[in-house]
Amino acid sequence: MTDCRDRAGGSVKLGGVNPIRTRDRGWLRALGGVTGPAGRLVCFPHSGGSAATYRAWSPAMPGDMELLAAQYPGHADRIAEAPAGSIAEIGAHVARELSRLDPARCVLFGHSLGALVAYETARAMRDLGTPPRALFLSGAPAPLAAGGGTTHRADDEELWQALRDLGGIAPEIADDPELRELLLPVLRSDITLHETYRPPAGAEPLDCRIRCYHNTGDPLVDAARAGAWDAVAAGRFDVRALPGGHFRFLSHPAELIDDITAVLAESEVLR
Repeated sequence: MTDCRDRAGGSVKLGGVNPIRTRDRGWLRALGGVTGPAGRLVCFPHSGGSAATYRAWSPAMPGDMELLAAQYPGHADRIAEAPAGSIAEIGAHVARELSRLDPARCVLFGHSLGALVAYETARAMRDLGTPPRALFLSGAPAPLAAGGGTTHRADDEELWQALRDLGGIAPEIADDPELRELLLPVLRSDITLHETYRPPAGAEPLDCRIRCYHNTGDPLVDAARAGAWDAVAAGRFDVRALPGGHFRFLSHPAELIDDITAVLAESEVLR
């Protein structure tokens, strides 16, 4: 169980699979419409999550900011697709899709597995000449400390029980054999991505504004592990501690959105 707790990050709370307006079933889902946005917040789900994880963020968003969320292959309305082969692959696809949208100042947010996907997306966006203005990371160790673990190789029973023990699967899901059969492949593929991740050798630090969050009740990422993200930052970097556990961001969306918008205003990154 140690590998699951330390490496999979406990990030197995399942996002909803409600229908969301799609962009041609590509990599991004729009959560509410904004005409001519001043900025664009792109969010990346944790393991087992979907774009619908961030549906609750929409009411708390500033009126001039568009909210998008990534939809990984094999999840929700893409459940028939083969899962991605790597975190970097997801980042490259999302970056290309963002480059085809109407211009808007873009910032990224990711939690747990999603933090690594957001980081790889930021790198890919920079390579395309359209770097994000800011990067917000939550509930994840820095790239050099990520990866490792063997949970993804456990048999189905052991894997499911490990995830139940983490408290990331609701009881009504955990006890439903049909849902278990449906969700185990998704969870296994996500944990495989997380545990087999290796940061690119010699990667250049990012110039954008970076803030990392850690929850004081999260046993998986303490202040030191959150602070290690400074290794990927060439510009301003800081860490903010928040109360609660690993999945507090799901139940307190306004808390993070208010902080993100305050950082953006203070840094003037959307001007």
